[in-house]
Amino acid sequence: MSILQGLRIIEIAGLGPGPFCGMLLADLGADVIVVERKNTRAPPPRPDYIVNRGKRSIALDLKQSQAVEVVLRLVERADVLIEGMRPGVMERLGLAPSICLERRPSLIYGRMTGWGQHGPLSHSPGHDGNYTALSGALWYASPPGMAPVAPPTLIGDVGGGALYLAIGLLAGVLKARQSGRGQVVDAAIVDGSAHMLNLLLSVLAANDGGYERGVHHFDCGPSVNTYRCSDGGWIVVSPLETQFYDELLDRIGLAGDPVFESRTVAGDWPRQRAVLSEIFASRTRAEWCTILEGTDACFAPVNDPVEAARHPHMAARQVFSEVDGVLQAAPAPRFSEDAPTDWRRGVPRIGEDTETILRETGYEENGIRELRSSGAI
Repeated sequence: MSILQGLRIIEIAGLGPGPFCGMLLADLGADVIVVERKNTRAPPPRPDYIVNRGKRSIALDLKQSQAVEVVLRLVERADVLIEGMRPGVMERLGLAPSICLERRPSLIYGRMTGWGQHGPLSHSPGHDGNYTALSGALWYASPPGMAPVAPPTLIGDVGGGALYLAIGLLAGVLKARQSGRGQVVDAAIVDGSAHMLNLLLSVLAANDGGYERGVHHFDCGPSVNTYRCSDGGWIVVSPLETQFYDELLDRIGLAGDPVFESRTVAGDWPRQRAVLSEIFASRTRAEWCTILEGTDACFAPVNDPVEAARHPHMAARQVFSEVDGVLQAAPAPRFSEDAPTDWRRGVPRIGEDTETILRETGYEENGIRELRSSGAI
């Protein structure tokens, strides 16, 4: 049995963090029905659309009132609705929170946006980098003197968006099961990515609270950095604590070197980084893995996704698999008593489950024919 088995979610198809949140919940066993745009042509397979794995797909034309009614009937049997439209779009479709909550008073209505449901920018377009730049989350993404660049989608769409939406939805469901009353979850990437800064802000506050880049050892110090190897590969060392830092220096032959007597004086860091760069550039990445991996030096190679999948640690945990020829990561987190769903069953075609879902919702054959003739499905 999966941990979220019995939880039913209606997801209005969108892009990015909303579908990712739906995938996360489907991975953990929720029955996620994604309402997708009707396509007049035969839908092709789409094994690469990983965010729809484990979901069921119903295809509707939401410009048709009959299709909107189908969604509302689905809502009557649902615990959660997820939508990622700009503010006002769901209202224009006739699927506003008030309408859905009237049909299902205990519904948790999840709204996923970049800027949030209100504020001066709420109706403006944007993407991950815009939201994380405004929230401050992008500030420490790169060394000083370089343009701040973060891994695409990870900080904003996934970290500040999808994961915060998932937490909000599950918290809302817990409350609704006690009170019988649903509510709206406003999950904005600017809010979530700002909230993620609190761990770093606490460290900065403990170090006099300065926000300048390049003056903190965890931001730009030589012992927390990425280095290029002789074969062009990259490694990361992050020995923040003194005992781990000493371990690194010992294993690379720098124990007692006067250049590294101080690790807290920012003026010494350029020389220390230069020495470390020269040493790490003297061997291949594989050689450094042999010397440092699994030690207290806080070391890791910088892997691409294929290399990550093949790494012994990741392989032992079965983190990655290929499904229909597409590399993807397994559900997370893991539970001692409950298994994830059979997430390897792949991605449904658009509308693949339309008739099955309609029958579950109470539509008879005549009703399904009427929906088809009206163009709603």
